[in-house]
Amino acid sequence: MKTLTAFWNILIKDIRNYYLKPPNISWGIIFPLSWTLMQIIRSTENIDIIQLLPGLMAMSILFGTTSMLAVTITFERRGRSFDRLLLAPVSLSILVLAKICGAVLFGCLNAFVPVIFASFFVSLGGINWGILFTAVFLIALTSTLIGLLIAVSAKEVFEAQTLSNFFRFPMLFLCGLFLPIQQLPAALRPISFCLPLTYGTDLLKGTITGSSIMHSAFSILMLLAFAAGLFLISRRSIQKKWIL
Repeated sequence: MKTLTAFWNILIKDIRNYYLKPPNISWGIIFPLSWTLMQIIRSTENIDIIQLLPGLMAMSILFGTTSMLAVTITFERRGRSFDRLLLAPVSLSILVLAKICGAVLFGCLNAFVPVIFASFFVSLGGINWGILFTAVFLIALTSTLIGLLIAVSAKEVFEAQTLSNFFRFPMLFLCGLFLPIQQLPAALRPISFCLPLTYGTDLLKGTITGSSIMHSAFSILMLLAFAAGLFLISRRSIQKKWIL
């Protein structure tokens, strides 16, 4: 019961203190929102919006989650409030889960902003919403853990955001968000399949456009494997850099 109370209090504190920080608003909300509006406005045919929707959702999740962790971790590190959390009688795993839970929630909410806009122009009746929600959650989880791994290595918000951009912008082109993996140069395709967002985007494409290149069960398993691996690496990184 005490563990659950600690988890809940950490989550609520992060939501209250960091959701509306300027860096998070600019990179986590305004950038995905403006990109979504730009792409929808320039799409004059229904098929264009449907084809763009998986990429817009994945991009909104990616920028929302990584921005949230960059803000949360670096602000708390600078104010040394994270050090106080490490002294609390809560396991490190629970602490990490509490820190990433808010970002996962934020990313999931961000994902449905493009869906809301698209619903005014096209019919979304053919979507398998169960797979869609699964894909959104798993993309948010893996993207959050990538953001955590980056934020642990940074000391300031601008440093974390800059490091995040080294990962985020290449992913826009390597993970099939807007350019199909089949059209990438042969030398870059193996890199694409080493990125968790590739499987999440393919899962979204499968349920929205029916154009996936991998089976949905395989994509889900790969995302779960990435999530487990990233969680263990992030936990070890925090323990090595901030505790020992």
